[in-house]
Amino acid sequence: MMQKIQLLSTALFLSAAALSPSFAQEEKIGEGKVSISWQESQPAYKTIYGGKKAPAGAPNVIWILIDDVGYGAASVFGGLVNTPNLDSLANNGLRYTNFHTTGICSPTRAALLTGRNSHSAHMGLFPSNSVRADYPGYDGKIPSEKATIAEVLNENGYATFQLGKWHLTPDEETTDAGPFTRWPSGKGFDHNYGFLGGATDQYKPDLVEDNEHIKPDGTHLNKLLADKAISYITRLKSKAPDKPFFIYWAPGATHAPHQVDKQWSDKYKGKFDAGWDIYREKVLANQKKLGTVPANATLSERNSLVKAWKDLPEEERKLFARFFEVYAGFLEYTDYEIGRVLNYLKETGQLENTAVFVSIGDNGASKEGTEYGVTTKTVAFGKDKVTRDEYRKLVLSEYDKIGTKDVITSANYPLGWAQATNTPFKYWKQDAFSEGGTHNPLIVFYPKGIKERGIRNQYAHITDIYPTTLKLVGLNLPEKVKNYAQAPLEGQELNSSFANPNAPTKHTQQYYTIAGSRAIYKDGWKAAAAHHPDYIDFAFFEGERKSIVSDPSKDVWELYNLNEDFNERNNLAAKYPEKLKELKELYESEAKKYNVYPLIDWDYAARIRMQQNAVVNDANIEKK
Repeated sequence: MMQKIQLLSTALFLSAAALSPSFAQEEKIGEGKVSISWQESQPAYKTIYGGKKAPAGAPNVIWILIDDVGYGAASVFGGLVNTPNLDSLANNGLRYTNFHTTGICSPTRAALLTGRNSHSAHMGLFPSNSVRADYPGYDGKIPSEKATIAEVLNENGYATFQLGKWHLTPDEETTDAGPFTRWPSGKGFDHNYGFLGGATDQYKPDLVEDNEHIKPDGTHLNKLLADKAISYITRLKSKAPDKPFFIYWAPGATHAPHQVDKQWSDKYKGKFDAGWDIYREKVLANQKKLGTVPANATLSERNSLVKAWKDLPEEERKLFARFFEVYAGFLEYTDYEIGRVLNYLKETGQLENTAVFVSIGDNGASKEGTEYGVTTKTVAFGKDKVTRDEYRKLVLSEYDKIGTKDVITSANYPLGWAQATNTPFKYWKQDAFSEGGTHNPLIVFYPKGIKERGIRNQYAHITDIYPTTLKLVGLNLPEKVKNYAQAPLEGQELNSSFANPNAPTKHTQQYYTIAGSRAIYKDGWKAAAAHHPDYIDFAFFEGERKSIVSDPSKDVWELYNLNEDFNERNNLAAKYPEKLKELKELYESEAKKYNVYPLIDWDYAARIRMQQNAVVNDANIEKK
């Protein structure tokens, strides 16, 4: 019996050590000397058990990354979906109006957590087998030389917790057999609670706690995450009241499937009956009042794939309005659960010294719901032959299931709402060439450390949050993390803009690339090339898909002056060919520097899937 107890104690000790990289660290104290006698010897280092302490007075830090939210969705930036808790954060903090993500989920998450560009962090697309490629920018394996913020904070006295979506673990490593080096626990988090993939059912999530899958109990994932956040904080403070925490909170919301209890979606009944065209006009007016877009901004044209609301049949208008009532309820409910955690911190006296960063979206609004939306029986992502009329009837027949527990994991609103919630931009998620794919709201809130309030217009990128946080808590990037020499951070700190709305922009150039679509930003100028932007699975109707042009040399580049043209209304490529040439050359240089080449696109992904399945489905893809 005693042997069993000893073995159990040893296992628990090893488990705790594995989950806490800061359990014991070495600090060099000299050259050292080893002789036969201890009196004549001197160690070169000392071991610090329990890890280093955080800098005195260091704040708690919460990073919140909401999924698939366009610039014009949440009320905090002028949208028509109520987000009172985000509103409160912004009203008592800062709104960054010129903040950018990568254009899609895994690359944004890798860039955020490592402070390096997504291809530099080996996450040019996803870690899943179907789009992974054996090139440095696309192998889906974040290198140890580019440690996450959690690894750095954990080694410097912070408790670290991950909640929600991860989507950074290669497929073959997502079972309970591990290895766990690319799970959250292997990337610096003491504890994690959420899901490893890109999407999950909100009521039956593919739930993971620490290093094992667990069975969900039917509670909505938003509530589970908020409950767990409060539990982590409570438990930490009961044992180590002076130890600060870092929480990376990435809800499944508002990625598909759009699921929420009717008490939330029914709050919006009838509120979107005027449709997406009127929605865009109202939101632009709100944005101008708030100052989140320039006063001279005008709406981009309605995308050619989106019909005018007034031209839709009455039954389709009713259907599409319901899709967005559900989405709005889903987003407001997400805001509510965020508010529960913030209120807990306020009630326990911890909010004042907590820095909160909220990226409202990891990319623009999702185009993946296609023309009619996706529910349960509807065809998604071009897998089956079906006529347009058959598809339409399927969706209409499932009106009452929209937003419920019965929908599938790709359940999503129609494309018209993606453009509406991206107001005032063109295009959407995945389209890295467009502000609509990469331009998201950012909120920064820190009562103790940021006294200024209001709007900040400095250009910023998702990689900037890492160095900004390090400076805020009083740390520098270590030379080594877990004995791996660290590559420099590629983001720039925003701290100088906290107190000074006119502080110069530090992040002056940035490339973007997702699946071949690409852009380069430099001092307010932007050159961009779309790479089959209409690859939205529309052409599964009648069993066909639009042809894909995979040759990037045939892509047409456009040029914009974003200093004067906030949402890319005026293509200046013909007027300033030398500026376009300069920017294209800069993109070429950046692409080589950050492992962007070769350009892995959806055509490549489709071919890989065909090889893996050993089945060529002519209805799935046709290539010239």
